[in-house]
Amino acid sequence: MKTFLAAGLGLAALLAASTSSFAAEKLLNASYDIARELFVAVNKAYVDKHPGVTIDQSHAGSSKQARAIVEGLEADVVTFNQVPDVDFLAKNGLVSENWQNAFANKSSPFYSLPSFVVRAGNPKNIKDWGDLVRDDVQVIFPNPKTSGNARYTYLAAYAYAQEAFKGDEAKVKEYVTALFNHVPVFDTGGRAATTTFVERGTGDVLITFEAETRGIVKQYGADKYELVTPSVSVLGEFPVAVVDKVAEKHGTRDLAKSYLDFLYTPEGQTIAAEFGHRVHEPSVEAKFRDQFPKVRLLTVEDTFGGWEKVQKEHFASGALLDQLYGQR
Repeated sequence: MKTFLAAGLGLAALLAASTSSFAAEKLLNASYDIARELFVAVNKAYVDKHPGVTIDQSHAGSSKQARAIVEGLEADVVTFNQVPDVDFLAKNGLVSENWQNAFANKSSPFYSLPSFVVRAGNPKNIKDWGDLVRDDVQVIFPNPKTSGNARYTYLAAYAYAQEAFKGDEAKVKEYVTALFNHVPVFDTGGRAATTTFVERGTGDVLITFEAETRGIVKQYGADKYELVTPSVSVLGEFPVAVVDKVAEKHGTRDLAKSYLDFLYTPEGQTIAAEFGHRVHEPSVEAKFRDQFPKVRLLTVEDTFGGWEKVQKEHFASGALLDQLYGQR
């Protein structure tokens, strides 16, 4: 009995040594709404390597999550889908002002782009952005006033129109307004838009992050849906950050950094790629390269002058988005 007890205590000590050595062993990751399945897989893989750690998740529109944190949601880390939402936290003193320098690739471990998914056989022959404003086409994407996902769609459509109409701003605005008019319902977030398209059968084409389009075809079958990659799109970054003010309060800084670092490891990058994201790690990128169609990607910096300018000219109250959305 004594020997068994000693052995048991030894096993307990071994297990304790194998668990995390972090000051705190639980954190909350606030993320965007279509990332649920991705982070179920990420969290399992991370916890497998760090027994004793618990990762809780919160999902909603990226901008909604940012506002919730400012209003009191105690997230230790954020994994968002647009840079301005992390900047919003920085301006409110919750995240370091130089947060983009904390991790590689401007703190964006993987990326995506607005892309299309259509019904099997592509009955409306939708190939590119210009097809979306034909009289016989209904388009589904969420409300760009509430969804970071949809803001990328808005920017990609705007950038396409700038090229198509050679910078004629009147025609660009006319195109974007027409696109809004082809959306029968504006859901608040990307996953709700997917539900409208897939489960309710509304619309001819869904515009969402490429990662989500690939997930739809994988889940529901290539006999029901197919992917269409437009000729040009906008680089969609997925920024991550430690919420410094919360991490300091909870004592989770080391755990938070370790968790976000994991997203950059070959294992973390492989999980992201398996869930339809394009990644930066060379060996993983090479492994999945053939699965991702080539597309000409524009950046917010080169095309629109950066996020600060975009915020002021497009997304601020009364700016272009409000004007064009109001004309629909």
